[in-house]
Amino acid sequence: MTDEFMGPPWQMDWRLDALAARDALPDHVREMVDVARAELVTAKDPYFRGIETDADLPDGMWVEPARSSKPKGAHVFYLDHGHGWLTYTFVPRTEDPQIIVEQVFWQ
Repeated sequence: MTDEFMGPPWQMDWRLDALAARDALPDHVREMVDVARAELVTAKDPYFRGIETDADLPDGMWVEPARSSKPKGAHVFYLDHGHGWLTYTFVPRTEDPQIIVEQVFWQ
């Protein structure tokens, strides 16, 4: 074990209701959620902080804080040009940092 901060790929955990919502989505939407997941677990900073850091995301996807007053709190990863999203938090622990998906939604 090292004392240095671990980097990507990040671990991802899903709340059971978020995972059930993901599993209930149509196949083409579930594929978009899987692309979003891949982007999150491989991102240098899962909160995409800074200027134009989410510019490399696939078309129709972007990330922003759920509340602008809490830039280190929950974030929303929009997909399908805003028709769907997943809400997540990033826990940057030295040991076992992980992304926790709290909600998945698509309309």
